[in-house]
Amino acid sequence: MPALLASGRPLAALDLGDKTIGVAVSDRGLAFAHPRPVIMRRKFSLDAAGLLALLEKENAGAAVIGLPINMDGSEGPRAQKSRAFVRNMAQLSSLPFAFWDERLSTVAAERTLIEMDFSRRKRAGKIDSAAAAFILQGVLDRLRAIGSSSPGRPDAGG
Repeated sequence: MPALLASGRPLAALDLGDKTIGVAVSDRGLAFAHPRPVIMRRKFSLDAAGLLALLEKENAGAAVIGLPINMDGSEGPRAQKSRAFVRNMAQLSSLPFAFWDERLSTVAAERTLIEMDFSRRKRAGKIDSAAAAFILQGVLDRLRAIGSSSPGRPDAGG
């Protein structure tokens, strides 16, 4: 993933829900995740077209998909749906896709929205994009940790 993002392009993250696709996009410096409006799901061809248009507009260099792994580490039907979604997207785009363990991302996003005093109704419209931002921030933090621990890097602490 770090090599894919060397071009200075932002990274996107997706949280696939049954009714919506949450989207977040990083800044070009890969430091911060910014939620975008959700994509309302209809049928795959429309979802894919809307998503690809958004990713192109944002100039995303890659997309990370939240993979809903069960708490015991197994993959259930929702993870299989996410993998199938990416297989289908890969036929439509050369954009690289990667998976990220999204366990508890929706819970964390909802807690954050509650702390920000969003009503239940407003949270419902923002939760998937907030979860995508939570997923993306986890990826960005991990990339930064990997980069700072690489030998010979100026920010490696020595």
